[in-house]
Amino acid sequence: MKDKIKKFLETDLLESYLLGTTTEMEALKVEQYIAMYPEVREAYNELQESLEVYAKLHAIKSPEGLKEKISARIKSERIGRKKFFRFAIAASIVAFIFAGSSYFYWDQNQNLQEENSVVSNKIKLLEADMRQQLEDVRNQFIVLNNPSTKKYNVNGNKKAKELKAVAYINPVKKLSYINVSKLPNLPEDQCFQMWAEVNGEMLNLGIIQEAGDSEKLLALPYAENAVGYITIEPKGGNQNPTVDNIVANIAY
Repeated sequence: MKDKIKKFLETDLLESYLLGTTTEMEALKVEQYIAMYPEVREAYNELQESLEVYAKLHAIKSPEGLKEKISARIKSERIGRKKFFRFAIAASIVAFIFAGSSYFYWDQNQNLQEENSVVSNKIKLLEADMRQQLEDVRNQFIVLNNPSTKKYNVNGNKKAKELKAVAYINPVKKLSYINVSKLPNLPEDQCFQMWAEVNGEMLNLGIIQEAGDSEKLLALPYAENAVGYITIEPKGGNQNPTVDNIVANIAY
């Protein structure tokens, strides 16, 4: 029985149920386990509390001034449409005198449609970005709260003795993150950069900054026998890692 409960808790059904992403059959199974097993009920209550705290910490705010920019754009477009209609009426009157002028107003209409398309595409990109952020928050929540997650402390070598980080690896969910809690000071012309060697390929994960708390995590691509590296690179980052400047690594 304990193995059955343990196996259930190692899945992400409880997390998915809390986030409303289970199927109807999965939801019934979760509710049955919560009702039947105190261990599952206790884990569910703890996850529910953790999710509420985590959601508050990671509440996604829209970019500064986005609402005002969109409102201004809509207002501008409305004014533009009114102007266009006035121009169109005028054009219809003078068309008999100077037919060539109608092309100008047609061109104005095309420009307005293009501007509308640009605004619409920007809003779609913003929505996609927010969905991605929500998915990342969900994955972080699963990794930090799943019993299958393994925690590894990462320390710097003699070139960066003060460097401290913690890696969170979940082989069941195939998710991995790292939290760099402390970085040594570097000259202004240098920076720290994160890399991951996955299936024989070196991936550039970008410049890293000191996180300062456990909630700020950097995603690591998951793979069997992958290795993460932190190097010192010239300011702005490098296309390839400087092997001589590796200051920390983690095999996961």
